Amino acid sequence: MARIRHFAITPGTMPPGPRNAITDVPGVQVGHVTLSSGEVNTGVTAIVPQPGDLFQNKLTAAVEVINGFGKSTGLVQVAELGSLETPILLTNTFGVGTCANALIRHAIAQNPAIGRSVSTVNPVVCECNDGVLSDIQAMAVTEADALQAIEAAGSEMAEGSVGAGRGMITFGFKGGIGTASRRVSLQGRKHMMGALVLSNFGKAGDLVLPDGRRPDPRVPREAEKGSIIVVLATDLPVDQRQLSRICRRAGAGIARLGAYYGHGSGDIVLGFTTCNRIPQQPETDVQTIERMSDNRIDRAFRAACEATEEAILNAMTAATAVQGRGGATRPLLVDWLRELPDKQASTAKGENKK
Repeated sequence: MARIRHFAITPGTMPPGPRNAITDVPGVQVGHVTLSSGEVNTGVTAIVPQPGDLFQNKLTAAVEVINGFGKSTGLVQVAELGSLETPILLTNTFGVGTCANALIRHAIAQNPAIGRSVSTVNPVVCECNDGVLSDIQAMAVTEADALQAIEAAGSEMAEGSVGAGRGMITFGFKGGIGTASRRVSLQGRKHMMGALVLSNFGKAGDLVLPDGRRPDPRVPREAEKGSIIVVLATDLPVDQRQLSRICRRAGAGIARLGAYYGHGSGDIVLGFTTCNRIPQQPETDVQTIERMSDNRIDRAFRAACEATEEAILNAMTAATAVQGRGGATRPLLVDWLRELPDKQASTAKGENKK
């Protein structure tokens, strides 16, 4: 599996974690189910933020809607209450309801009192439209697929044309699932910031690599109609307000690559921290939390920006070829990156002969 650093391109300056993945954040796991049959190229990607019962022991969470052209579910309550109580599922636009049902059933299996003697559960599902490379009207994603993606979650994860990323397109190239991470130090303690993206955005021809080159996919320059979902995970001690500010900086990582958040693009960032858990049934009236000083938060801002930028590039370089609905395809960024040195070498040889 190719990643952007294999091509001597290093986004940003902060050091990555050991896997350079969202799963560098302790306890975070990712799983995929990929559906590829005929004109169907879609799937489900599950982010399991922590082991155990999330409904009973929630995570502090926040949302940043950069451009709200999207059909996700659960984000309103996350923004209001600042908590995450289910795994996060990513899928295609028409699979959101099915995945939400799967998350509800998954939570009820752990807590049969949900919706009866205790509150209902807030399933979080985010989406991008894969209708160019997949027959989205097939409604192919099932609840079983969603539950299987959760069960498949682990610390080692695939990228590119897998899971929800199977039919995605980025800047005219094949897109998909990508991830990256950054180390953040506070008072001698090591923390992690991880990003996972479902990358399906950007106008063809607008991509700008960190080294300044502008890859050309040689496809029609259509209006921006894609989307990107960014999931940020960290173990930093932050409250919801700080986490919301951190999520906002993921937008800088998207913009660095040439995006301008077009009218038809849904650009959404969902963040959570594994610090500062929120009990479903608190035993006291007052809860104590840890939070970093705002005077030190620039480190987290930069980490979110850099991890998002690199995750997008990893989604593109890890992507494999997909032939979709009506024979539609999109070129691979890795082919452009590999062909360029060959062309430069040929040119140099020709000049030397002269």
